[in-house]
Amino acid sequence: MSKTIPMELTQRGRASVDFLAHLFRGSADIRQRTRAMEDSLAADVDSLPEDLDTRNAHMEEQLAPSTVFRCGEFVGEWHARYHGRIAREAFDEVREQVVPELSALDTGPATLETAPGEESPDYWAGVEFHRTAGGWDGSEFHGAIHGELIHRKMVDAIFPGGIFRQRRMVAGLAPRDSYRRILDMGCSTGHFTTALAETYPDAEMFGVDLSPRNLEHARRQANLNGRAWHLYQRPAERSGFPDDYFDLVASYILLHELPVDAIDSVFREAWRVLEPGGDMLMSDVTRYADLDKLAQWRADRGATYGGEPHWRASASADLVAIAREAGFVDVVGAYEGPGNYPYVVRGRKPQ
Repeated sequence: MSKTIPMELTQRGRASVDFLAHLFRGSADIRQRTRAMEDSLAADVDSLPEDLDTRNAHMEEQLAPSTVFRCGEFVGEWHARYHGRIAREAFDEVREQVVPELSALDTGPATLETAPGEESPDYWAGVEFHRTAGGWDGSEFHGAIHGELIHRKMVDAIFPGGIFRQRRMVAGLAPRDSYRRILDMGCSTGHFTTALAETYPDAEMFGVDLSPRNLEHARRQANLNGRAWHLYQRPAERSGFPDDYFDLVASYILLHELPVDAIDSVFREAWRVLEPGGDMLMSDVTRYADLDKLAQWRADRGATYGGEPHWRASASADLVAIAREAGFVDVVGAYEGPGNYPYVVRGRKPQ
């Protein structure tokens, strides 16, 4: 098992971060009661409006008189708005102690090539994904804040079954027992890269992402574990690697952060950089085509308030068809976790 970067918080910071996780668990009864009301209002699911925006307006109008619904809305909005701020404040309280430890991990076997001054894609520039103030690079050590506080201490605490366990499960879905070179598209702070490295320990690991702060933290995670990862600040759809270079290209929950034309380009890029016979493994959120109208509305509403500008279009896309159009064969899309999550697309570049 890989080592994790320790980040000891003050009593206040720890209590604030823990409160966010406990707030989510503690509001479970509110969510259950609201869900029951939604089920009752949409007993005839097929009668709900076809258009999602109209459907949302209809459901909001029906639910608005309920104090339970309004309370749930308040809790959700408060969590979305303040989780990043609370995590940053907790980090700032221990900055003097933590920064030297983090900086020491900037040196090691892992390499990072950034692209300062290069223009970011339109879908990325200025977007505050997940309602993160300032975006993924909103502060000097946002990679550490996102990777170790928000993700490891908040998200993993409330994610069904644990998000790190799910990453390891997805990494193990590739068809071979070993690989020579693996590319993690949208590697972020390196959590899925770690899962791939643990699953295929003999592979040479490469990762691309648009956020230099997240990539810096991925490098720290690699150096902590003595892993010579090759990390690059590049869009997944323009990875810059030679043709036929990898035998596995993978991603974990990246595609819903992209518009559909970029998703198409990502699959085509994966095909290009894979060697003949190489494997593709892409996981993402539940497809709207596999949900009824009420479940679609719930997912869409959560994405809207959660800061996911490309979710609706990407979740409506047929990833299997996109993969086949890119040239992949033996393409299969299936749900591999509880609650129809995540949706995993696998395929192979023909010989």
